[in-house]
Amino acid sequence: MNLRMVKPLILLTLLSSMPFSSLLACMTEKKGWEMQARIVASIPEPKFPDRSFLITDYGAVEGVVMSSGNCINKAIQACYNQGGGTVVVPAGVFFTGPIELKSNVCLHLSDGATLKFSTNPEDYKPFVITRWEGWDCINFRPLIYAYKQKNVAVTGHGILDGQANETNWWPWKGKTEFGWQPGIVSQEWNGEKVSGRNRLAAMEIEEVPMSKRIMTVEDRLRPPFIQFYQCNTVLISDVHINNSPFWLIHPLLCENVIVRGVTMESQGPNNDGCDPESSKNVLIENCTFNTGDDCIAIKSGRNKDGKRWNTPSENIIIRHCTMKNGHGGVVAGSEITGGCRFVWAEDCTMDSPLLDRMLRLKSNPIRGGKIENIFLRNIRVGQCAEAVFRVEMKYEGVLSGPNMPEIRNVFLSNIVSEKSLYGLWIDGFENVTNVHNIQIRNCSFNNVAKPNVLVGAGKLLFENFRINGALQK
Repeated sequence: MNLRMVKPLILLTLLSSMPFSSLLACMTEKKGWEMQARIVASIPEPKFPDRSFLITDYGAVEGVVMSSGNCINKAIQACYNQGGGTVVVPAGVFFTGPIELKSNVCLHLSDGATLKFSTNPEDYKPFVITRWEGWDCINFRPLIYAYKQKNVAVTGHGILDGQANETNWWPWKGKTEFGWQPGIVSQEWNGEKVSGRNRLAAMEIEEVPMSKRIMTVEDRLRPPFIQFYQCNTVLISDVHINNSPFWLIHPLLCENVIVRGVTMESQGPNNDGCDPESSKNVLIENCTFNTGDDCIAIKSGRNKDGKRWNTPSENIIIRHCTMKNGHGGVVAGSEITGGCRFVWAEDCTMDSPLLDRMLRLKSNPIRGGKIENIFLRNIRVGQCAEAVFRVEMKYEGVLSGPNMPEIRNVFLSNIVSEKSLYGLWIDGFENVTNVHNIQIRNCSFNNVAKPNVLVGAGKLLFENFRINGALQK
């Protein structure tokens, strides 16, 4: 064995055997990055038998405005029945409804292949078990869905086109800029007209069992593009994902997920790029995000639902990515009740006048949650519209509640930003120090218009940190 590796290996062994509370107490930037290397090495990639199933052999027709969805799902079922393999979408344009993946099946889009998904909500029945903005429910099928499967993948250099725009899906947000008109979002709950979102929120507050939280088309709760729910060993690689109804990639309660080389172009409402939720061991690398909401938003359930599952998102690795438009480049929250711990982001480029923040951590005293051990290094920000680093402890204007959130152990190093409104904007509570141990080293934020806002933050360590050339103390 190389003697230079002995000390790191001993350290990693000790760290992995320590109680989690002790690990947090002794966490340093160096230890954190050493842990990251071990975690990346532990994430397996799916492997598939050398068998191919061409969707045209199961009735799919290229270039015809008819759904080939049933044919694609037949090919997936046949592949699964024979022990797994690869379901191939050949070059050409195929129209489809929702697709459901099975264990040991890889859906592969050949070069020049495009899957165009139906925009008719009726096609996304029967509804399935899912989670919508952190609330558990039974709702529309995601465009691509897998539930309790192992060893699954979506690969290839083809295009997944959700076809969402201001005439379908997006108007359900309820905003005129996305095509909304008065009267299209309404449903009844306890005799009152409410939006579907508020109806689901009321069910959660009243602790209605998930089996009875059956949504309807009239609730207008848009489905995500790709959702893997309680799956293990997942790969999404190289595809282009365009124009999603809602979130683009949503690993939910998953373990061992790789998102690699994916290009995400979708400027609609709530069009987050990749949202790992209550998931463990997630690697996001070499991806391009150009989205209408957060590029990457780490989540872990909302309010009582999040507490019931009590499952954090942890061991999230982000590297070599490009972030363009979006509310935030790397985000944790706002549905973060189950907590978030150990997030690493490195060697990324972020740049757009429509990118609001580099790093954003957000919650409120109703959602709560602990966000801890966040490591960012070697990030280049051309410009962002608001703050390089933003903490929101009163998200959506919530000033009080039973679940005070907490943030601790945030390490930023070798980060250069060329333009922003704020450098640091930490908006906590004046009488409660619930943002602890923020360490910023060897960073330079240039062309910053306003001074830092630091409320409710304790133990701030600045080392060779400059804003507009001035050394921060």
